[in-house]
Amino acid sequence: MKAPQPSPAQLAAEAERLSRAGLSDLGFCEKDLAGAAALTWRINALKALRKAVIPGHVYQRPEILVGVADFVGDSYKLAKLCAESKASTIVFCGVRFMAETAKILNPEKEVLLPAPDAGCSLADALKASDVRKLKAEHPGAPVVCYINTTADVKAECDCVVTSANAATVLRRLYEQHRKIVFLPDEWMGRNLARELGKKVGRDLILWNGKCIVHENFDAASLRVLRRAYPGVKVLAHAECSPALVRLVDFVGGTGGMMRFVRGTSAPHYMLVTECGLGDFARTELPEKNFVPMCRLCPYMKMTDLARIESALAAPKPAQRIEVRPETAQRARRALERMFELTEG
Repeated sequence: MKAPQPSPAQLAAEAERLSRAGLSDLGFCEKDLAGAAALTWRINALKALRKAVIPGHVYQRPEILVGVADFVGDSYKLAKLCAESKASTIVFCGVRFMAETAKILNPEKEVLLPAPDAGCSLADALKASDVRKLKAEHPGAPVVCYINTTADVKAECDCVVTSANAATVLRRLYEQHRKIVFLPDEWMGRNLARELGKKVGRDLILWNGKCIVHENFDAASLRVLRRAYPGVKVLAHAECSPALVRLVDFVGGTGGMMRFVRGTSAPHYMLVTECGLGDFARTELPEKNFVPMCRLCPYMKMTDLARIESALAAPKPAQRIEVRPETAQRARRALERMFELTEG
């Protein structure tokens, strides 16, 4: 499908839209805006022709989030909105496990991943065979997996969680079970154990996976920055180390971090997570002051506007997400259990 071309007036209007949406405040010059505008205009035209929807994770590039994304959020929000979408095609701006989740929840729809090599260190840390072994070692214990896992792993689990709802889901499961297996993020698991008053190795069985972004933040630099910015509110993602989490003002997922910033007043905010959230926060909340404390995820940044246009115009086989029906059916049960325990 060939994309229509914008007129000079349409291109100028699109560049102005992107500027007003916050890209100029992020350092986009006139040339950058013009280049992005040509792509976003064509993508939005193709999206309408294909009856497609574009969900964008908050770690994506800002020109994607303000330029072409139909909804933006964390993993839980995107999973819910994809399940509710009426679009015939989902072009997922995120990483592979997210696109797989969208396909599991929408088996009848076409799901495209513009950057098919966009993986995740946590998803790579665990195989389905590892889960089966743990289930044999801990019979009767429910296996809860973080959403940052492959479809094959989700199919072996009893319930899925995100950083936004993990504590809520585990609390409800502990009402009926003495022991839970939580996979694959070790640090998130240790943070949850501390929050819930559970003992690692006895009440909560963990794996040794870690996020390549969040494992590199350290508590020492946080102490230095607190002295440099008096009154700063520090927010950390739940994938950060327990040593760092003990020093922050808020810990949770990206959605919770944004709600905290919106609902409080402080001279500065520091978002200890992937840099995309900081860019998104600056476009959404230009009146707030943000202190840089972030790292780039190489997988999240694989997606760009050119790849999105290519996926919409003529998707390659590698960009089409497929999940085996039997795997999808079992994984869907684990995802639906998450929705039940979170909202039921």
